[in-house]
Amino acid sequence: MSIRHTTKARRGAAAAALAAALALAVAGCGSGDGGDGKDSGAPHKSTEAKTDDGQGETEPAADSEKVIGEMKGPKNIVVTLHSAERDSGGFVTVNGTVTNRGSTLFNPIDWRSPEVELAKSRSSVSGATLIDAKGKKRYLVLRDTDGQCLCTTGLSGIKENESRPFFAQFPAPPKSVTEVDFQLPTMPSVSIKLSG
Repeated sequence: MSIRHTTKARRGAAAAALAAALALAVAGCGSGDGGDGKDSGAPHKSTEAKTDDGQGETEPAADSEKVIGEMKGPKNIVVTLHSAERDSGGFVTVNGTVTNRGSTLFNPIDWRSPEVELAKSRSSVSGATLIDAKGKKRYLVLRDTDGQCLCTTGLSGIKENESRPFFAQFPAPPKSVTEVDFQLPTMPSVSIKLSG
């Protein structure tokens, strides 16, 4: 076989490999949820954020049009809460947005839980709590089987005037509890109503 034919064969094989890779990439971009829109009772997963170690982590998308509470803290940081929904799985998912209205980069390292196994991410909302004042109970962020928080991680480097969505999942208080206080370290607490 001549050099010209060998080069053409290699180009053809490379083109075929590229086409196969593109087909796989496009197929992998599907939602994978069947498109029926039904809630399976599992934790909501829809948008992607980066964790501190560079791995992707999904988190619920916040309904930024609705506001159920707002906290203003040091360094002109504003936390806006959009929803606190009970899910059929026995947990409450709180969705919100962190906005940096200050003039310096914000890293919420004080918002993480002091628990050693949750300190792997230096910038998460694992230190968030729900407080049932009447029932005198505090609900901590849920953990997965690896001890990681069921919450947003990788919130580091929030720039001036930048907003980032976040979520945190908690055990659900009894159905009779309709209002709780949401707390984040270094921020004032805010009273929010539970839905669902």
